[in-house]
Amino acid sequence: MYHNGYLLFHVFNGREEGHLVLMKYAIEHIKEIVQGTWLQFRRNDPVEHLLLDSRRLIFPDTSLFFSLKGPRRDGSHFIEELYRRGVRNFVVEEGPASRAIAESSPAPHTIAEANIILVKDSLAALQQLAAYHRRQFSLPVIGITGSNGKTIVKEWLNQLLEDKYHIVRSPKSYNSQIGVPLSVWQLNESHELAIFEAGISRHGEMQRLAAIIHPTIGLFTNIGEAHSEGFTSLADKAAEKLQLFSQSELLIYNKDQPGTERAIRAWLATRETTAPRLFSWGRAEDATLVILESTGYATGSTSPLGDKGVTSITARYEGREFSFTVPFTDEASLENILACTCVLLHFRQPVDAIRSKLQRLSPIAMRLELKNGINHCSIINDSYSADLSSLSIALDFLSQQQQHARRTVILSDFLESGLEQSALYAEIARALRQKQVDRLVGVGSRISAHAQVIGQWFPGETAFYPSVDHFKKDLHHLHFRDETILIKGARVFEFEEIDRWLSEQIHQTVLEINLNAMAHNLRQYRQLLQPATKMMAMVKAFAYGSGSYEIANLLEFHGVDYLGVAYADEGVVLRKAGIHMPIMVMNTEDSSFDSLVKYNLEPVIYSFSLLRSFDKWLKKEGILQFPVHIELETGMNRLGFPLEEVGELGPALFQAAFKVQSVFSHLAASEEAQQDPFSRQQGSSYLAAAQKLQEFLPYPFLRHIANSAAIIRHPQLQLDMVRLGIGLYGIDSADSHQLDLLEVSTLKSTIAQIKPLHEGDTVGYNRRGIAGPHTLIATVRIGYADGYPRSLGYGNGKMWVKGRLAPVIGSVCMDMTMIDITGIPDVEEGDEVVVFGNELSVNQLAHWAQTIPYEILTGVSQRVKRVYFEE
Repeated sequence: MYHNGYLLFHVFNGREEGHLVLMKYAIEHIKEIVQGTWLQFRRNDPVEHLLLDSRRLIFPDTSLFFSLKGPRRDGSHFIEELYRRGVRNFVVEEGPASRAIAESSPAPHTIAEANIILVKDSLAALQQLAAYHRRQFSLPVIGITGSNGKTIVKEWLNQLLEDKYHIVRSPKSYNSQIGVPLSVWQLNESHELAIFEAGISRHGEMQRLAAIIHPTIGLFTNIGEAHSEGFTSLADKAAEKLQLFSQSELLIYNKDQPGTERAIRAWLATRETTAPRLFSWGRAEDATLVILESTGYATGSTSPLGDKGVTSITARYEGREFSFTVPFTDEASLENILACTCVLLHFRQPVDAIRSKLQRLSPIAMRLELKNGINHCSIINDSYSADLSSLSIALDFLSQQQQHARRTVILSDFLESGLEQSALYAEIARALRQKQVDRLVGVGSRISAHAQVIGQWFPGETAFYPSVDHFKKDLHHLHFRDETILIKGARVFEFEEIDRWLSEQIHQTVLEINLNAMAHNLRQYRQLLQPATKMMAMVKAFAYGSGSYEIANLLEFHGVDYLGVAYADEGVVLRKAGIHMPIMVMNTEDSSFDSLVKYNLEPVIYSFSLLRSFDKWLKKEGILQFPVHIELETGMNRLGFPLEEVGELGPALFQAAFKVQSVFSHLAASEEAQQDPFSRQQGSSYLAAAQKLQEFLPYPFLRHIANSAAIIRHPQLQLDMVRLGIGLYGIDSADSHQLDLLEVSTLKSTIAQIKPLHEGDTVGYNRRGIAGPHTLIATVRIGYADGYPRSLGYGNGKMWVKGRLAPVIGSVCMDMTMIDITGIPDVEEGDEVVVFGNELSVNQLAHWAQTIPYEILTGVSQRVKRVYFEE
């Protein structure tokens, strides 16, 4: 039925309240909310799901697609595809696409039955709809912002309060101008508490997010340097962030941070309307929660976070002292815990309950982890939560993986969905079917009890077990082989054990690759390109050591136009793993001709001898118009046709069995300012030669010469395409500081043994390391066979241990390296050591080794386990 513009329906949800009312907005009502006009109207469909990405479609019948327009992607290009897949409701903004639809009368046959709402700004319309949806609810809403800790605090609050409230919260770190509306849209009548986070990067953004979240309780985590590029100062950034709390009743913050305290006082002084009540914590006597004492100490056992210690805290609240212990010792975790404690006190949780809950806090796995598994499987580990929003994200990540044809999901009970159980598991089953999952393994009494419901919607194989122990006993009957396996479970099921059973066991040195960081770096470079300029990503040399398929798969998912590899066999590996996008092979060999054609790889032709032999081979096979790339030599003096041969090359290409896809050259020193005249000369020579070749060919080809550094330093050379290499991995070869790049790779190992030495004792081969008085050394499980250069021995290199740099002592061995940990407290055997990463950049390591970051990254041995993750 309709009521006040809503389409309502009732579902029994199994909770004490009885009936749950879920909102489905009628499309006519949405048109009024977003202040749009009809470009095309067919029927008053109900809308339940918002869709922004065509790759994430699960429920086409009840989805509304917002056609967002970015600098390089226009959502209107996906309307016809989504219509074919069953979507019938669209929001588009004014522009060429909407005008084309409006001028077609009657409507284009391809979208004849679609409802299309026209708006001035599709992102603003999305935000208007979410803000309207939020205003329909009067529940407590916690809004979280700050520079760091937002997602951790949100997830810990969920852990601490889920026994008392049915909570809706932002999935993962959905805190952007797009993520916040999607988070708030999850709200329904079953929820008793909402927790949403908000992140901004420039002025004007928080005001829009505040209207959507409209928090009743504000939580300001801290103010720091993160995401400061769009602000003149930390005070400027704090003032913008505080706008989130303009309508809040309460504001919780850390009084011990002078910058935060000053920012809040300055913000309050400017307010003409009612200000929120302040709830502060800190050591100051006028704080609401006064921290009297905080002592960290070792326990001899591993805490959930991996620290071998706990912290005992004594505090005073409303005149009463109380103590509690938490299984963390690091400063950031303690700050986040105290923020959560303030929320619990505000909600009048008993002190004994608070003490018990804080002691059981567990770390938050903030990432989806992809790694090798047993029997040639790939494992996606998301074993800390089970809810519909995070399931959607995990299934989307699973659908991106193409290395195996078969997909399996291991799923636990969903404990707090607010939905009636049959409806819940039917929705889960539909999502699995939509993402083309082949097999479901359910673990838990609830999911097992609904096997029949799941079977009605999910056509794949199923197996159900009442517990993890029952699953383990039957593990050998499940025959996990050559498939991608998503492991997703609620915390209480402890699916980490399943992850250990299925993961390939390799020694404890690992290279972690942050896929979010790589996607971020790709966006950073894309923002510098002209809209028509294409992107080739270089994945040669095992993707600079990061792993070829996984990186290529990410780049294909994010719409890169071309991949570049060094040799044909690298391209063959990618094709066999399911990569379909164009691949250019830079070093073409006569022996690879068959593979090039068989796997549709596009070779680089760099000499007349290669041109003639490949042309002869193609004609013998009866193949015409095969795509190739032509390399010109303009100053690198490596490979390529000399410029003086261009006049001869043009007619040869015209007569050959080729279709020239591109003509390119290499800049020899694009990163060096003193070489700019030479780089400009190279660019000029190349353009003249490419123009001369174009005169011989009756079709256009792509022109490219710019590498990572040239994208930044020589924008006039971006042309039709650029080649992005080391920049993807967070290395600014131009040293320009124009981009906010993130290092993608972190090389980690662990300590095998710790030894105290006497003064004069020697360390390692040839006795090159000599101990001083009271020296303490640690042997780390990494050596030159893993890619740690021998030149870093004898104190030249350092590793990051417990927040400190520890120098290498003695020579680097094949499988082990010794470091001097004298004076670094609390180091124990088994502790993690960072070889390079965020704490110790690969640039610094390369400097110590007297080499370049390329060599360090590509030198990481294949025996080092690669782990890929999305945060």
